[in-house]
Amino acid sequence: MSSENVEVIRQGFEVYAATGEQVWENYAADVVVRDLQSPDQAEYLGHEGLRQWIEDWSTAWDDWQIELEDLLDAGDAVLALIHHSGRGHASGISMDSHDGMLFRFRDGKVVVLEYLTGRDRALAAAGLSG
Repeated sequence: MSSENVEVIRQGFEVYAATGEQVWENYAADVVVRDLQSPDQAEYLGHEGLRQWIEDWSTAWDDWQIELEDLLDAGDAVLALIHHSGRGHASGISMDSHDGMLFRFRDGKVVVLEYLTGRDRALAAAGLSG
């Protein structure tokens, strides 16, 4: 099943890059999004929460881009290693980081999405470090 999960995430990134839309059927209705970049982030719940998280990110940045660099099989999860860049909409501060998005699966659907700052942190969260 894990190679199928990797393909689900690969397809999702391809569709998002081409259209700016998610493949909603890849996500459980009760998906939980945890942005672990900052300690004060709340959880985002369900499809509407995922939409809100994406909107929160995209409206905070000018020239915001996300590039998939690698996908790693982590058992019942897939770790997407990404390159994230942009310029703060209000601050003008540049962001250029290599981070991770950990997609946890149940019954073929993403049930938890965690955004983790830094590759080492992301690899550790996926149980792939060391």
